[in-house]
Amino acid sequence: MQIEQQNPTSKNPPEQFAGDVWLDVIAAPHEDDQRMVVAAVRFAPGARTAWHSHARGQYLRVTQGVAHFGGRDGTIIEVHPGQTLYTPPGEEHFHAAAEGSFMEHIAMIENGDDPDATTTWNEHVTDDEYATALANR
Repeated sequence: MQIEQQNPTSKNPPEQFAGDVWLDVIAAPHEDDQRMVVAAVRFAPGARTAWHSHARGQYLRVTQGVAHFGGRDGTIIEVHPGQTLYTPPGEEHFHAAAEGSFMEHIAMIENGDDPDATTTWNEHVTDDEYATALANR
């Protein structure tokens, strides 16, 4: 057994995130056959990810604030602290913090066969896409 080394908080890149988003790794593989990755992700009010998908799906447990998770079909799901959202493998989506408050979630994924291809990043969610989806929820 061992206590994991605490890594510095990292700011997520603007190529994949609009607004300020920070990441703290909680767990990452130690052995070649391990796949689990867990991170605490903190979004400033109104910040959001670009469109993306995960090779093996993703679980997101909201721990603070109000989260908006959107799909390509235009739907937005509002998730509150204590709720967990599951996104199936390959489903394109985005995560966002509601306006007016920070949002934090615990992201849980399994690496794909090629860890570098675990998450496929696409274009940014436009302000119009986001506003329209919010208005239609």
